[in-house]
Amino acid sequence: MLNVLRRATPAMARAMAMSIAMVAVGFVATAAAQPSPPPSWPLWPDGAPVSAAAGPAPSARHRAPETVRDTYVANIHDPSLTVLQADARHANGAAVIIAPGGGHRMLVWQNEGLVAARALNRMGVTAFVLKYRLAREEGSTYTIEGDAAADLRRAVRWVRAHAAQFKVDPQRLGVMGFSAGGELVTLVADHAAPAPAGKADAIDGYSARPDFQVLVYPGPLGVPATAAGAAPPAFIVAGSNDKCCAPPALALYQQLLAAGVSAELHLYADTDHAFNMGQRSERLSDVHWPDRLADWLADGGWLVPGGGKAGVPAPAQ
Repeated sequence: MLNVLRRATPAMARAMAMSIAMVAVGFVATAAAQPSPPPSWPLWPDGAPVSAAAGPAPSARHRAPETVRDTYVANIHDPSLTVLQADARHANGAAVIIAPGGGHRMLVWQNEGLVAARALNRMGVTAFVLKYRLAREEGSTYTIEGDAAADLRRAVRWVRAHAAQFKVDPQRLGVMGFSAGGELVTLVADHAAPAPAGKADAIDGYSARPDFQVLVYPGPLGVPATAAGAAPPAFIVAGSNDKCCAPPALALYQQLLAAGVSAELHLYADTDHAFNMGQRSERLSDVHWPDRLADWLADGGWLVPGGGKAGVPAPAQ
């Protein structure tokens, strides 16, 4: 480049120098324009308690950092919430905690976490994406019912305790889970909560029962529910070709209806597992399923300050 500048005329040299400077400024501006990552908050600042069934976690592995591979997150030992707040211009105070799937071996962090959070943000809902402990990861000593479910219960309590900080309504707080994350939603929303593990703190004084639940192709663990009569309203979606998760979705829906719980079920034809927020499917019905969720949230009153108590009634016969 220096040789080219030496052979160039003064006018050419000035033009080339100006172009280089503009490119450099462009790189700096692009770097400055990159959004900062959303903030994350630990659920237990002093470390998560381990269930008695899990036993002590290996200390060396506990100190190992989380791993990220192709947007999948693993090796989680300090559960946390990543917060994506709705734009203040249309935020309505509703909040949803999202539990991504991944077979309890990893978290599908992007497609079943951040993408879902941004879709909820567009509805005016503030989203909290949960990193929970993985019971089926190689070498794990955690349990799904004892540790992973405890992480989601703690997340519900944590958001309620910090509702004012994030400008959300603690009485319009839902949980949303994909596949394995849907199992956690079922265990938390449709079963009685055990006493918190470890030493209790002020956050443990808040209720761990969500106000509504969203299950996206939920796995079979936790179905049938043991406390269906006390379960919150449910929105359930799955693919009719999903041999793993269509049966528990249908079974839970029928059980909730029999218990008198408001529930809505969408089983999409010719659709299998892991269609995420619709972005991985060529079928328009799959692509638009989040619109049905928005309809359900609106009809239930969850998007209205002070709402969520009764919802919009259907026309009388």
